[in-house]
Amino acid sequence: MSALPVLFRDASLVAVAKPPGLLVHRTDLDRHETRFALQIVRDQLGVRLWPVHRLDKGTSGVLVFALSADIARVLGAAFDAGGVAKRYVALVRGWPERAGTIDHPLATRFDEYQGRGPAEAAPVAKPALTRYERLATLEIANGLGRHETSRYALMGLAPATGRRHQLRRHLKHIAHPIIGDATYGKGAHNRSFAALLGMQRLWLHAESLALAHPVTGERVVIDAPRGEEWSRLAALRGWTDA
Repeated sequence: MSALPVLFRDASLVAVAKPPGLLVHRTDLDRHETRFALQIVRDQLGVRLWPVHRLDKGTSGVLVFALSADIARVLGAAFDAGGVAKRYVALVRGWPERAGTIDHPLATRFDEYQGRGPAEAAPVAKPALTRYERLATLEIANGLGRHETSRYALMGLAPATGRRHQLRRHLKHIAHPIIGDATYGKGAHNRSFAALLGMQRLWLHAESLALAHPVTGERVVIDAPRGEEWSRLAALRGWTDA
């Protein structure tokens, strides 16, 4: 894989634009994968990196690494404490309300190869909050349901907490799953968009991230442009409220 676009870099941290389909780092669940964002950026810049947050394999967008263990601890604590403002865009099934909040606790999810601790205790649900706004709506004729047309929406999402798969699980919870989500989404709609746009991906993009610089305390805002496939999506006929 070619080098990843660098969105921000100084002596403390580096942020890159992660493409969909790339793991952040090695995991047992995807042990067949041989390339990872951490490895690519490390080799690309010739520096040692520490991950401070994660993006799902299918999610694209802003990905931050620390350039020292001390900076990683500071940034990791900021992410854990909700001190990092994140904004995502997503394509979802249906037309949600124009704006709202999803306040729905989520239990920790474990990979197939992850242990749950010595007691194998059932995961406890933790608070999880996501704010959303509907950016645009789309109606296309695909005959997938009881009607000739199906409805979709482009959403702006701002998670206030960082639970695993939070956005994907929250959108499913309100019955508006993200298109391309093989775990929480609708297979027929995923396949329809894959055929329509000539590609298969999770339609979730980490568009912006704002944090206090771990050394100076100054506010740093990092943006990741949407990929070319989002232009193909925007070019479909039937969009309104854009």
